Amino acid sequence: MVTTRRLQRTIAREAEVRGVGFIQGVDVAVRFRPAEADQGVVFVRTDLPGRPSVPAHIRHVIPRQRRTTLQQGEATVEMVEHVMAALSGLRIDNCVVEIDAPETPGCDGSSQAFVEALNGAGIVELDRERETLVIERPITVREGKAILTAHPGSDDGLVLSYHLDYGRQTPIGSQSLFVDVSPETFREELAPSRTFLLENEAKALRAAGIGSRTTESDLLIFGPDGVIGNQLRYRDECVRHKILDMVGDLALLDKDLSGHVVAHRSGHQLNAALVRKLWEAAHCKTSLQGGGQGRLEINDIMRILPHRYPFLLVDRVLEHDLTRRVVALKNVSCNEPFFQGHWPGRPIMPGVLIVEALAQAAGIMIADWVDPNEQVALIISIDKVKFRKAVIPGDQLRLEVTNLRTKSRSAYVQGVATVDNQIAAEAKIRFVIVDTERPA
Repeated sequence: MVTTRRLQRTIAREAEVRGVGFIQGVDVAVRFRPAEADQGVVFVRTDLPGRPSVPAHIRHVIPRQRRTTLQQGEATVEMVEHVMAALSGLRIDNCVVEIDAPETPGCDGSSQAFVEALNGAGIVELDRERETLVIERPITVREGKAILTAHPGSDDGLVLSYHLDYGRQTPIGSQSLFVDVSPETFREELAPSRTFLLENEAKALRAAGIGSRTTESDLLIFGPDGVIGNQLRYRDECVRHKILDMVGDLALLDKDLSGHVVAHRSGHQLNAALVRKLWEAAHCKTSLQGGGQGRLEINDIMRILPHRYPFLLVDRVLEHDLTRRVVALKNVSCNEPFFQGHWPGRPIMPGVLIVEALAQAAGIMIADWVDPNEQVALIISIDKVKFRKAVIPGDQLRLEVTNLRTKSRSAYVQGVATVDNQIAAEAKIRFVIVDTERPA
C-alpha cells in the first residue's frame, strides 16, 4: 500500500564534498544543490558534454560487483550507495547531485563526510507529501546462501536487521544488528561506519587496477590478526556498514519504506533485487509470492513488452526471479494467424516463432535492469538452436529463460521451450540494449 506520512524535504543551500574515488583513483568533487518537490535525487555528470543526468532510481541500476552503479545514456555514476545513504538517512528526498567524475569520492569509506556537508547546508520542508510504501506481506529474494526479506512492520517506521557471517576463520566473524532507522539513529549509529574487506580481497582488487590511491587508513582492511593500519569505530562496525549500504540501496525505491527488512549475507545486487520487487509491488500491482518470484498477467506483460497481437507470444508469467530467471506460458490455439499459411493442412507452429516467444520471455527479465520506456533490447545473435518436437494447436508452451551473462549494454540468455515436459525447442540468445529514439 502506498500512503503519505510526512512532507518532502530538500537542502536549504548548496554543499560540497571533495575526495578521491576508490575505483579509478580520480580526484572528484560532489556538489549538492536544492531541488524542487517530486524531482527526487538526480546525479548530473558536469564533466561530460551536455551535462547528462541519471535519476537515482532502481530503473537505472546496472550490474556491478561490490557497489551500486547508475546509468542512463552517457551518464554513469559508480558507487552511489554512500551518498544515497546520507540523503535517505537524513530524509532529504529531493536533491541535484553534481559530480565531475565517473564515481563518487570514497572519503573514509563511510557516509560521514556527506552527512556533515548536508547538515551544514540545512534541511527544509517542501509543500508536497512524501509517498511511503507500506509492506503488507513478506517479499523475499535469494542468491545462494544470501537471503533478504521485507516483512510487515509493527509501526510506521523502517527497521533494518542484518546478520553478517564471515566465518570463524576471519577476524570479522559473525555480527548481527537491529536498527530502527531515523535521522538520529543514522547519524549516530550508521553514518560513520566504513567500507571493509579482507586483505586478500584488497590485493586482488589492486591487481585488477582498482583502489590504486586507497590505503589502509581510508577504509577497513582485515588481516589474519584484525584491522591493518586503522582502528574500529564500533566493535561491530562491519555489520553497521552493511546496514548503511542497505539504507542507500533501498533509497533507490524513491519512496519511504515502512516495515522490517531482514538480511542474511546480502549485498548490493540482492538489495537491488528486493527494491525491484518492492517497486513492482507499488507500481505494477503484480501478485507476489515468496522466494523472490512473481506472477504476471497479460496486462502486466503488455506494460513491459512493446509487442501486440499478433506478435505478442507470451500469455502469462508463472515465475519471475528478478534478473536471473523467467518462466512463462504461451497457449497455442487453432486461431493463431500463422496456421493459415504455415502447413495449413497439418498445422505446426513455426520454429522461428517459438524462439521469438523465448526472446520475449527474456525481454521481461531484461526489463528488470533497464527502463522499458527509455531502452530496448534487440536480438543480435541466436546460437545452439535445436527443434525437438512439433508444436500444434492445443499445446501449451512453457518458456523458461535463464540469465547466463549480463553487462550494462548486453545480455546473454538460455531459453528452453517445453510441451508436457518434453523439449520442443532450445536456443541461446544474445541481446544488445540501446536507447529508445525520442522525437526531436
